[in-house]
Amino acid sequence: MLHGKRILLIIAGGIAAYKSLELIRRLREEGASVRGILTRAGTQFVTPLAVSSLTQDRVFTDLFSLTDESEIGHIELSRSADLIVVAPASADIMAKMAAGLADDLATTALLATDKPVLIAPAMNVRMWQHPATQRNLGILRQSDIAIVGPNEGDMACGEFGPGRMAEPQEILKAISGLLDTGEKDRLKDCKVIVTAGPTFEPIDPIRYIANRSSGRQGYALAKAAAARGAKTVLISGPTNLPAPPGVRVVAVETAEEMLKACERELPADIGIFAAAVADWRISNVSSEKIKKTGASGVPSLALTENPDILAGIARHKWRPRLLVGFAAETENVIENGKTKLKRKSADIIIANDVSAKSGVMGGDRNRVHVISGDQVESWDILSKEEVASRLMDKFAQRLQSTRKAAE
Repeated sequence: MLHGKRILLIIAGGIAAYKSLELIRRLREEGASVRGILTRAGTQFVTPLAVSSLTQDRVFTDLFSLTDESEIGHIELSRSADLIVVAPASADIMAKMAAGLADDLATTALLATDKPVLIAPAMNVRMWQHPATQRNLGILRQSDIAIVGPNEGDMACGEFGPGRMAEPQEILKAISGLLDTGEKDRLKDCKVIVTAGPTFEPIDPIRYIANRSSGRQGYALAKAAAARGAKTVLISGPTNLPAPPGVRVVAVETAEEMLKACERELPADIGIFAAAVADWRISNVSSEKIKKTGASGVPSLALTENPDILAGIARHKWRPRLLVGFAAETENVIENGKTKLKRKSADIIIANDVSAKSGVMGGDRNRVHVISGDQVESWDILSKEEVASRLMDKFAQRLQSTRKAAE
């Protein structure tokens, strides 16, 4: 699957470094060649000899090696690879990457590269959840750094939570996707519509009704569709997210605007309705700012129901071949998702828990339940990027099966 591909693997400090040895073995089994860079901290967990034995190549550790740097080694290492993988990616190396620092061989090679980069974060749960790490993560995402994991579970430090490095098989799958080993053309000649983000329903020229959706899951889905060759249209409510590469973005604010934009983009092969659309809007929107005065008291806001975008598209004469909806629930997640599947006449419902304790709304991680017919697949907590990648593979497979059945 990876025959002839060249991987530069950077192993940073952390107990998860032992998994990198298994990753090397799996990469070699798939036909890839691997060269290793060990950071100074990385050598405290795995030895250069172990890495060299598995890669069947020398291991690089020193930025100021007279032999290597006489040939500008950090440039040669970074340019000769098809992909750079940092596993484990510690909080330290993520911070240096986000800041553009280059104080050792690993970070210098990362700064000098023009090739794709994939990181597999691994650290203590408190370090992962720290605002500085999350800020650095956001910077890396905006720089098109691919991220796999981290997973949730028990840690070597005795704590439990997100921070475990993704398993070697997960990292291998992410590598395969980035290196275009059969993923890129899975949705070739297909059109995919994705809705994302909240809607803003005006009260007056200043105020509006909205929700806490960040749009990250929808944007990740659009990015995954485009990466698989689809002509992708992202119909987005107001967010602060950059447009995914290769995706045409249609900006809207209200539910009515979103519905009209969706209808204009039909026909399509796949419609994914991930936006958190406001259920109601104000029927008596004020043309002027509503003043707060003691005499008038609290203003009365009359609500009217917004159009049901998913159900409306399901009834449309150009209904997408595959219609996917999201069910954002705070209780009875699977049961409510099953009900929504039937009520909206969708093919698949992705149900998730958006209660305050879940951290999904505005966060980087998601736990979804894929509901289709009478079947329910409950996934572990994953990054929204990984959820999007796995979902898009599933949608592509389902679409292919539908086409074959129609032939």
